[in-house]
Amino acid sequence: MCKPFVKWAGGKTQLLNEIRLKYPIKFEKYCEPFVGGGAVLFDILKNYNLQEVLINDINGELINTYCQIKNNVDELIKVLQKWERIYNDISEEERQEIYSMKRNDYNKLIKKCKKNDLIIKAALFIFLNKTCFNGLYRVNSEGLYNVPKGKYKKPIICDESNLIKINQMLKNVIIKCGDYEECEEFIDSKTFVYIDPPYRPLTISSSFTSYTKEQFDDNDQLRLGRFIDRINDKGAKIVLSNSDPKNTDKKDNFFDTLYQKYNIKRINAKRVINSKGTNRGTITELLVANY
Repeated sequence: MCKPFVKWAGGKTQLLNEIRLKYPIKFEKYCEPFVGGGAVLFDILKNYNLQEVLINDINGELINTYCQIKNNVDELIKVLQKWERIYNDISEEERQEIYSMKRNDYNKLIKKCKKNDLIIKAALFIFLNKTCFNGLYRVNSEGLYNVPKGKYKKPIICDESNLIKINQMLKNVIIKCGDYEECEEFIDSKTFVYIDPPYRPLTISSSFTSYTKEQFDDNDQLRLGRFIDRINDKGAKIVLSNSDPKNTDKKDNFFDTLYQKYNIKRINAKRVINSKGTNRGTITELLVANY
């Protein structure tokens, strides 16, 4: 079984058992408009033989990495293996220097990247994810990566066997980068759609993580609700994940109102990415389905 190639805030590995219970009995196509780390995607690809699969994300650097794993995995592995050997054989001070240098290189490629640089940019994306603080992907208002180095003794920067498995799974997957609404044309009555958007923050302080320079506020959540209504009208089977506002305010009915005509289930989850370990407790999240 393959696993996500990056640690991704909001990743669904820990909730897979709950989400699996929501898989439709029958579907021929699969679409994931906010693919993120791909935990649900890889589970679907492993267990179902589908006619068509479309994944999408607005994060261009993430999608480039998916594309390079699909199309150039051997070259990507060679680069990552070399970097892992070097990084795991130097002092902490030298690691800090290497990390800062690669983060600067990555940000330069975010600003300007030629076709020949796409494999290196994907390698840097994975390298930084495996060596940064807590596996965060966070960018500033200019879209530049700004996460500090983490403290790992011997990080696995190149998981060769997993990358090869993902490469095989992605062979017939359509990969797109853009707004989730661009997936609408692909979706029909034979499609299962899993939707995992940026979560609505439970508190102001919990919204520190930005995956792109654009924010995803309540107006965006409402726009997503209209999108879900449209694909529901097409007959698609839909499952949505999001935060549960009632964790912090029992009177906050934002999602209960927005998705009142669908089935809403509250499930237990753990906060796995937080700057303080004491704040990584159990909370509830929402699973919304139209069946």
